[in-house]
Amino acid sequence: MFDSTPNPDIYPSVVRVIDDEESVRNSEAFTLRVAGIDAITYESAEEFLDKDDLRRPGCIVLEVRMPGMSGLELQQEMQKQGIDLPILFLTGHGGISIAVLTLKRGAEDFCEKPVNPNRLRETARKMIDRNIEERRRRLRVEGMLERWRTLTGREQEVAKLVASDMLNKQIAVHFSIQEHTAKIHRSNARKKLEVRSALELNGFLKDIGLL
Repeated sequence: MFDSTPNPDIYPSVVRVIDDEESVRNSEAFTLRVAGIDAITYESAEEFLDKDDLRRPGCIVLEVRMPGMSGLELQQEMQKQGIDLPILFLTGHGGISIAVLTLKRGAEDFCEKPVNPNRLRETARKMIDRNIEERRRRLRVEGMLERWRTLTGREQEVAKLVASDMLNKQIAVHFSIQEHTAKIHRSNARKKLEVRSALELNGFLKDIGLL
């Protein structure tokens, strides 16, 4: 999707309303806009994939059945491309089986048309907030990984042992090095990773998936 996660505090959020019926998508977009929620419309899944600025956080309000690529097919394509926007499915051709399928595939919610305006706004706000927070989390982890990669191989090894609450003396024995050398590696790792304690280091490595 992106070379790196776009900063959600730089790009303004927006709801993408995708529906082949012009009157429906314009009505849904208007319902969102009067509540102060920015919305743009697309008449097809293909138009969304071709024109949308994916750097903008937000969500998608998506019709299930459309000519060409269906809403379900767009959901699959988004997963293939790593597009992280949460989806609210809307349809006038509802059914429990379709609802269950979309939710199993990761959709945020499913509503039959005409959707209650308050529910549309409330769900859209929740999806936008979740997408922004998730992008912030990924940005934080990407920054942590960059700091981790500045460590030497030995510093990384020492950091993992420190995170498991191993003492300098034990680390020195483990690597057959002087305790003073173990202290230096530990100090270098702590400074580069910007952590102050073994507990913080443990949390750091958990966040980047190494513990």
